[in-house]
Amino acid sequence: MQSPLPLTRDVVLIGGGHTHALVLRRWGMNPLPGARLTLINPAPTAPYTGMLPGYVAGHYDRDALEIDLVRLARFAGARLILGTATGVDRAAQRVRIEGHPDVSYDIASIDVGITTDLPDLPGFADHAVGAKPLGVFAARWDRFLADIAAGLCAAQVAIIGGGVAGVELALAMMHRMVAQGAPAPQVTVIESASAPLSGIGAPSRAALLAHMQRQGITLLTDATVVSVDADGLTLADGATLVARLVIGAAGARPHPWLAGTGLDLQGGFVTVDAQLRSVSDPKIYATGDCAHLAYAPRPKAGVFAVRQAPVLYHNLRADLTGGNTRGYRPQQGYLKLISTGGKGAVADKFGLRLDGPRLWHWKDRIDRAFMKKFEDLPQMPAPKLPAVVAAGLREELAGGKPLCGGCGSKVGGADLAAVLSALPSAQREDVLSAPGDDAAVLAFGTGQQVLTTDHLRAFTEDPYRMARIAAIHALGDIWAMGAAPQAALASVILPRMTPHMQAETLREIMQGATEIFRAAGADVVGGHTSLGSELTIGFTVTGLTDGSAIRNSGARPGDILILTKPIGTGTILAAEMQGKAKGAWVAACYAAMEQPLGRVSAVLTPFAHAMTDVTGFGLAGHLDAMMAASGTSARLVLADIPLLDGAEPLAADGIRSTIWPANRAALGWMPLPDTPHAALLFDPQTAGGLLAAIPQDKADDILRALRDVGETGHVIGQVGSDAQRLLVI
Repeated sequence: MQSPLPLTRDVVLIGGGHTHALVLRRWGMNPLPGARLTLINPAPTAPYTGMLPGYVAGHYDRDALEIDLVRLARFAGARLILGTATGVDRAAQRVRIEGHPDVSYDIASIDVGITTDLPDLPGFADHAVGAKPLGVFAARWDRFLADIAAGLCAAQVAIIGGGVAGVELALAMMHRMVAQGAPAPQVTVIESASAPLSGIGAPSRAALLAHMQRQGITLLTDATVVSVDADGLTLADGATLVARLVIGAAGARPHPWLAGTGLDLQGGFVTVDAQLRSVSDPKIYATGDCAHLAYAPRPKAGVFAVRQAPVLYHNLRADLTGGNTRGYRPQQGYLKLISTGGKGAVADKFGLRLDGPRLWHWKDRIDRAFMKKFEDLPQMPAPKLPAVVAAGLREELAGGKPLCGGCGSKVGGADLAAVLSALPSAQREDVLSAPGDDAAVLAFGTGQQVLTTDHLRAFTEDPYRMARIAAIHALGDIWAMGAAPQAALASVILPRMTPHMQAETLREIMQGATEIFRAAGADVVGGHTSLGSELTIGFTVTGLTDGSAIRNSGARPGDILILTKPIGTGTILAAEMQGKAKGAWVAACYAAMEQPLGRVSAVLTPFAHAMTDVTGFGLAGHLDAMMAASGTSARLVLADIPLLDGAEPLAADGIRSTIWPANRAALGWMPLPDTPHAALLFDPQTAGGLLAAIPQDKADDILRALRDVGETGHVIGQVGSDAQRLLVI
């Protein structure tokens, strides 16, 4: 059987700006076979800046202006790398990423927007925040509002920059603080020129200045800020201004790393031609605010980024297929709709003055229509089946649910146990374990050697991240048995692709794996690779103990049960595959899976009577196996079992991993409340936490020791000797 069409070209989108977001949407509706599309962005979401003033003013919540890049990348079939680009090595054709291996490209496009930080202003980095990028600014604004409400600081804001952005923010901030009931709010706008709002017509300028005056906003002109400190800022004339929040909105500044690319730049922005390609490197495009249109200079405005998307999409495909590119012709003028704090706006175009609430509602409709493009992604039809297929195939596919990755794609516990029970017992005296244990335990000198293997179907197309999670997952059995990791062999199946892409992908995989194993004290000593239909990564790992390995059979009545990670990975990953999980939930899930267990194992090992890692059979399945092996029972306190963000609402919506039904059926006798929290007891965990039975009198000391090493332990129940093996209260 032939695997899917091979990959032959890498297209890398650097940044999740408006242009790239629209390109991803178009790509998902018409993907190009053979091309691997990659998006690199620091966060799982990207803000729509047109709605920022409305968010600041309190008219929108944060989710309303965030484009979910995780969901969008899944729709586009794109690889998403959550990381910050720091440079481009044009000779090697690789993008540098902070905390991640370089990523190879055949064609790259840059859409990273701008920053309003003022790095050369003394004290700004420590005591102020730029209005862009939005993520950092929004978090700072939210904290500031919370501090005001708690009486921790005065409602005093200073904004550096009296252009449209600064004035619009000032109006929004004053409106929000007044609406929140902040005592004596003060907002000051500092403009170095003699007149503010130089980028718009006189009638619109007059309207906005009138709004500022009515709201009591102070405007300082011909004023230059020379430093910022914890109490506010200092002006060139020696005057000081007290402010508890200082914001930079003084024009658009390029991201500093662009200067190191060697590309032709204008004012730090990438100079592009009519095709949106760098004038100095045809393999690199640039769009949005980070680009300079040398042939038709325009101000920095989102309207241009939006209209560049069809051209960029067309030209990327033309480069990949040998077609003809086309040029982008920006419009001469455009309508500016500037919010005035409350639900009102001023329009600026052709020297007209239009002002009032109807304009805000018009702007609101425009903004919501733009965001709806990413909320209502079209349902693309699945490939049609042949007219004649084997009996049962249509029924198997009827649910339309994709096969989960990670531990969600495992064989059910009951079926696996039936197969393992037919295996013969060990015939060698130095093999101390039986089929079905977490790992093989071998006699080794005066101690023991632990041997385990694990293999995961990829749930993320980022091979570096997938390798790190697979390595931590494979090490779980070693850590659960109290062993010190020793050596690892890799087993990797790569999708079909060109030899160069194979080498680049394998480089990322092995770097990720090596980082995890080296940090755990183990060496990667080799492995095996193969080509197949999809990416899968596995490792065979050995570990050593000085004495006997910890088994899951030593739990004693009275022991306290400790779990070291929240559960819910299977549900979140299943929802992500279906386009139903928030990007922030997915990013937090990844972070939890990437948390190694070495420190918690070191704390628990000297005390644990029994220990296992929670993986594919879910918390209930692994706990039941521990109690069965120990001849004991367990009483769980459902409310004390920690959950990953998003897991409970997704479970409430009926999201289940593909192995969930088998996990639940294996414990069908277990009485359980019909709640989403309870359903998550059967959720398969990838790189899950350790579950340990520890002496009750040591519990406080162990929890304290975990906190001391930066880890968390959750007491979720207690071991008993009831006839009912698992009870949930």
